[in-house]
Amino acid sequence: MPADLFETMRSTRSMRRLKPDPVPDAVLAQVLEAGTCAPSGGNMQGWRFLVVRDQAVKDAVAHWYRRGWHEIVGPRYRSAPPPPGSTPERQARLLEAAEHLADHIHEAPVWIIPCSSAPATRTSGASIYPAVQNMLLACRALGLGATLTTLYLLFEQEAEAALGLPEGVHSYAILPIGWPVGKFGPVRRAPLAEVVYQDRWGSAWQAPD
Repeated sequence: MPADLFETMRSTRSMRRLKPDPVPDAVLAQVLEAGTCAPSGGNMQGWRFLVVRDQAVKDAVAHWYRRGWHEIVGPRYRSAPPPPGSTPERQARLLEAAEHLADHIHEAPVWIIPCSSAPATRTSGASIYPAVQNMLLACRALGLGATLTTLYLLFEQEAEAALGLPEGVHSYAILPIGWPVGKFGPVRRAPLAEVVYQDRWGSAWQAPD
């Protein structure tokens, strides 16, 4: 288990190839508890976490996920240049892994669906996504593979109906979780000089020597 928080963050890759082996309840409870340690607006703790193991539910939602990938997102990514810090070769591998997830997301042994009944506004995710990141880091610390995906929300009404969410409750992501097929490794991101400004937009950040 990584002892250093910064090393954990640097190696928390999106793991999209997962084994079908079950995740023990005690291990999953650690992940969920990590989510509840996150901050929320006013400490209201409005998050709710739907744990999905039911195969029929996963199959129904996966139908909409696959449509979102094959009809909309996949073609868009393939026509775009590689993101910062990547190369065409790395981007091709990422897209292959993303397509694998689209075609096999229903095979992940467990999903966590973070939900909230707060009105969907620009700030509502601020009380949800910190919990999601905590859970992703907890998965990494426990050796579990996971990724955050919102692609299914391209068919939000249909997917949330398949999840059985009541009126007024909205989901914010799917976290497919399982034991990874591949290995954890360093994430690749753009250098700070390309993404950080100082005092005014566009003004170069003064990096330390």
